[in-house]
Amino acid sequence: MSAISLGSSIASPREAAAPAAPAAAAAPTAWPGRAWSARTTLLALLALAAFTLVAASAWRLTGTVVPWDAKNQFYPFFRFVGAALARGELPLWNPYHFAGHPSVADPQSGLFSPTVLALALIAPHAAMQTFDFFIMCQLMLGGIGMLGLFRRRGWHACGAVLAAMIFMLGGSASSRLQHTGIILSYSWFPLALWALEVALERVSYRAGLAFAIVAAAMAMGRDQVAFLCCAVLAFKVAWRMAIADAPLRWLRERILLLAFMGAVGAALLAVPVLLTLQFLSDSNRPAISFGVAATGSLSPLNFITLFCADFFGSLKPDYSYFGPGYATSGDPDWTDRNINYLFIGTLPALLIVWHGIGGGRLMANKMRIFLVAGVAAVIYALGHYTPLFEPIFDHLPGISLYRRPADATFLVNIACAISAGYLLHRYVQNGMPWSVRHPSRGVRLAFYGATAALVLALAVAALVFSSGTGQLAYSAQALASSCALAGAGAALFIAGDRLKRRVAFAALSVALSGADIVWRNAASPLNAEPASAYSVYGGMSEAEAGALDALRSEITARMDEGRRPRVELLGLHAPWMNASMVLGLEDTIGYNPLRIADYERAVGPGENAGDLNLRHFPGTFRGYRSKLASLLGLEYLVIDRPLARLPRHIPRPRAQLIYSAGKFFVYKLGRAAPRAYFATKVLPIDSANVIETQQWPSFDRAREALVDDASMKSVRGDYGLLDGTDGTPDANSHVTIAAWHFNRVVLEVDADRPGVLVLHDLFYPGWEVSVDGAPQPLLRANILFRGVEVPAGHHVVKFTFRPFSRTNLLAALKVARGKDKADE
Repeated sequence: MSAISLGSSIASPREAAAPAAPAAAAAPTAWPGRAWSARTTLLALLALAAFTLVAASAWRLTGTVVPWDAKNQFYPFFRFVGAALARGELPLWNPYHFAGHPSVADPQSGLFSPTVLALALIAPHAAMQTFDFFIMCQLMLGGIGMLGLFRRRGWHACGAVLAAMIFMLGGSASSRLQHTGIILSYSWFPLALWALEVALERVSYRAGLAFAIVAAAMAMGRDQVAFLCCAVLAFKVAWRMAIADAPLRWLRERILLLAFMGAVGAALLAVPVLLTLQFLSDSNRPAISFGVAATGSLSPLNFITLFCADFFGSLKPDYSYFGPGYATSGDPDWTDRNINYLFIGTLPALLIVWHGIGGGRLMANKMRIFLVAGVAAVIYALGHYTPLFEPIFDHLPGISLYRRPADATFLVNIACAISAGYLLHRYVQNGMPWSVRHPSRGVRLAFYGATAALVLALAVAALVFSSGTGQLAYSAQALASSCALAGAGAALFIAGDRLKRRVAFAALSVALSGADIVWRNAASPLNAEPASAYSVYGGMSEAEAGALDALRSEITARMDEGRRPRVELLGLHAPWMNASMVLGLEDTIGYNPLRIADYERAVGPGENAGDLNLRHFPGTFRGYRSKLASLLGLEYLVIDRPLARLPRHIPRPRAQLIYSAGKFFVYKLGRAAPRAYFATKVLPIDSANVIETQQWPSFDRAREALVDDASMKSVRGDYGLLDGTDGTPDANSHVTIAAWHFNRVVLEVDADRPGVLVLHDLFYPGWEVSVDGAPQPLLRANILFRGVEVPAGHHVVKFTFRPFSRTNLLAALKVARGKDKADE
């Protein structure tokens, strides 16, 4: 209803006869585009807000939430950020994740996202549904950017609202809504493009500043979609210069503006990017090979889903998807139904195929940049299905950093959104495409014939694929339904043209398209699961609550004794993988593709704590009673089955069962090494070699410390090094944890002789240490941990995480200069 009101709100201008048309077609009437009135702008915003509320309500009305990574990874990170800010700390180091994790350097933490930070400050304990609604509001900001782009061009408001709806919830924006980080990056693009166009047109430094800030917010995601969107913005600048009457003069007039925007953007991005590159250099992620990237290519058959949403069973509630993917392809293929889904609404797809390609309207001067960018995005998304991807991967800077070319479908969705909106504007302005004068009837027929042949070939090939999976009847029925809807849409457009009521009929098509998009893409099986599936974050079951209460009671008792035990959550259903961030448990594993490399090799946590088969036990960590497990302070194991039923590759420790109910079994593994201790003897060690050979050296964990060879040059005392004997007397020492914070640990040490204080928290760049306020060299001790020399007497030792320090940033810059490849 709001879309219809929107269309009729624009006062119908005097109809003017178009140039003479072919005899077979009636002369059209034209709607001369004009600047939007304040009322039109307001109604467009209200229509977009109504669409957002209706779409967002689909999850609440169905009792569902955006699932998978949105709740297993991004929501726990958000809750950690909120909890840290609520207690007056910066969430730079995350002690609850893989025994310690540099969240400041992890793009997936959302720490540099304005949206995440704003919500974390406003509602640090926001419920899952609130978090989802904020992400939808972020997408609406992108939709507002679409309105701005159309408004400044004078394109019809109906087309603007249609483009905004497709941008917000069409194609990949809906099917991959669970990838919160990517969605946040994607949502900034229209605003960045809008600000860039204004800045270049007016040579405005104010608009340039706005562009730099918004583009930096987009690029802050440091994911492939952000990278590709940045490439499109750079292409926009080059394109605008190329089409100028005097390109060099155009550039000369704007060179200072471009330098200003680049400098501001670089200043905003420099620190996050440097810290991420530093993390990647120490992470488990290898360089991406062409073969790995190629498996993330989009099959051409998936373009049938632009028009027919459920052609391959993408929307089946039972998840019985049968389209191209790892389960149906003969070749290696890591795509799935979420990656392969492109639906933008049947009527918008009809506009693109009929008016845009067949009618040739996408070749208009004002659309050529979007046409070129869209075609390039399609070619890139197809990956190895075209011969172009390999040279692109090998020779274009930045491409080889990422592993999934199908991520370019986000750009495809943007191109489709702008194209559909523009074509609706052209329909209002010029009527049906057949009434536009072409050079000849033959050219017109050739366009339509080629388009029809292309669509028919795609449909036949997709039906043949479905037949091979035994699903021909299902796909044929879905295609027939979409064709029937398209036929009704075609009749709608024709009737509006003949009745000279194109504005009203365009508004009606917007309303129908919005309903179609919400029906198919909001709270669908691609992006919704029952909120009860994530009960650990709200409304715990009796078994979950009982397990947590038992665990917390045990940990509280140990902390009262001055200890800080760690826990391992293994094999529990997916939402528990990162629940430690919300529950405040120092977990030794979790769920994250990015992990500190040495920790990964030495401890073997794997990226997914929900899958027992991904948990490895290298020679340095042979089981839960191993030396390294003890040094980590691992005292509790929470698992989904009794120890007797563990797979054979998982060592079965002797442990005390302290709770069991349903699929929750809480075991006490026994006392571990203290979090901190004082050593009077030092044993030099090559930590990298220990991890590589998986041979843990023997040493006395009560009085000796293993110090890495690289740190030995900073050691001033001899600590038994000179005579090589074990005769160094034990110190009469006492270590107390005086204060414990995310980014700072304060210890008090009393010792009658000098030695090395070891803190069993992970060694990582950016950590610094001081003794009585005086900075001291940080030592890498006991293979993975931190240490510092401490003289005899009473001393206060502070370990502080300062990733933004000049020393650490310079170190990160050296890493960046020498870094060849990284993953997203």
